Amino acid sequence: MTEAISKIVIVGGGTAGWMTAAGLSAMLKGLPIEIALIESVEIGTVGVGEATVPHIRHYNARLGLDEADFMRRTQATYKLGIEFRDWGKKGETYIHPFGAYGNPIGGVPFHQHWLRARHLAAGGQGQVDGIEAYSLPIMAGFAGKFVPPAADPRSLGSTFNYAYQFDAALYAQYLREYSEARGVVRTEGKVTSVQQRPEDGFVTGITLESGQAIEGDLFVDCSGFRGLLIEGALKAGYDDWTQWLPCDRAVAVPCESVEPAKPLTRASADDAGWRWRIPLQHRVGNGYVYCSSFIADDEAARVLLEKLDGKAQADPRFLRFVTGRRKKQWLKNVVAVGLSSGFLEPLESTSIHLIQVAITTLLELFPHRGCEQADQDEYNRVMDLEFERIRDFLVLHYHANQRDDSEFWRDRRDKPIPDSLAWKMDLWRERGVVASYKDGFFKEPSWVAVYLGQNIMPNGYDPMVEAIDPARSAEVLAETRTAVARTVQAMPAHEDFLRAFVEGRTRA
Repeated sequence: MTEAISKIVIVGGGTAGWMTAAGLSAMLKGLPIEIALIESVEIGTVGVGEATVPHIRHYNARLGLDEADFMRRTQATYKLGIEFRDWGKKGETYIHPFGAYGNPIGGVPFHQHWLRARHLAAGGQGQVDGIEAYSLPIMAGFAGKFVPPAADPRSLGSTFNYAYQFDAALYAQYLREYSEARGVVRTEGKVTSVQQRPEDGFVTGITLESGQAIEGDLFVDCSGFRGLLIEGALKAGYDDWTQWLPCDRAVAVPCESVEPAKPLTRASADDAGWRWRIPLQHRVGNGYVYCSSFIADDEAARVLLEKLDGKAQADPRFLRFVTGRRKKQWLKNVVAVGLSSGFLEPLESTSIHLIQVAITTLLELFPHRGCEQADQDEYNRVMDLEFERIRDFLVLHYHANQRDDSEFWRDRRDKPIPDSLAWKMDLWRERGVVASYKDGFFKEPSWVAVYLGQNIMPNGYDPMVEAIDPARSAEVLAETRTAVARTVQAMPAHEDFLRAFVEGRTRA
């Protein structure tokens, strides 16, 4: 008979640790399972992951969090997408939106009709605006406007989603209170040794600097880059993806807000990488992700400080990392979550998303005490696919550039890319088709946004479009553009809606 797990030990706090504690304590409620979390205030957390993707809303909802309370407590703002500056060519800007470009016409994707209209316009037949004019979240983001999506699926207002930008340290504290109220026991201390069963290497317990021993049946490694359990004890190994994603450093600093916060995260390409800008209610988060082969640390910090919008509120903090993933993220009775499982740079705000996927997948495959191999294999399959497909999407941003002003960007354009990305790009270049798959985060609108935003234009379009009269397509395009403009004009300013919502004067 298989034995049920009676105690889970989470090693490490921060966003990964407390998201795991909150998720497990909520979903395993009613089961006779103890949950312990070990962390040390002396070990700092990375805490720069302040931007998220829409899936975080589902996670918060499963926990039963009140959105207004959550946003007050974490100084959160809304996010409709990511604004990319200077990625295709210097001086160009586009937005990767959390939403669609129009609606399909005759069962054919909207962007295919746009591609045909663009082709016809180039031959002198009619005219068509840039693809962004047909996206409600893009135009609302540029205008600094926000309202929640409409509930009616027939409404243009239902064609987008949203995420949050928040203070990651405040979010971790918020979830700590949530978790402890549901029975999670936090212990302060540094882990000095790990105990394993001689016969199979399963972790049986950890010992703290104080001498306290903590035993468990299932261990979740949230110890950050060092992977105290998954790598330190179990030697899981690491797939290094530096050849495709060479940025290996980041410098971060918060600054004062000098303008109303837009519902957008900004990613600005720079000479040796890119800079993020994330507006919160009480400050702006900034950072420079760069490749140390092309710029020194002190020069990167100088560039970041020089380009801040407002006065810096702290000294720059440096981070070092190697992009990639653990060869096995669940090994024996240890599951790695967060930075201990791998790291894909924050370009598309996927770090917290990967934590969420890990927690959700662990709960779907929640094991008995023996941690059956089939559960481990399926978990690793799901997480491997998630990492690989995000990796390919990130590599696309670097590869699809036309910049000649920087050695770094020329190097990125010329270097080989993963085969799994190359065939996707070939498919797109032929006739604008986006490769579809069941598992993996980024879907068709995301790929369309980056392809077109960085000037990767298809040679043709889907022949199925020809089943629809061009005049009918043109009519729908014009109606969509007008409806988007009218809807955005009627929206309140993002800061006005946000302030009213967190103060309880309006409802989402």
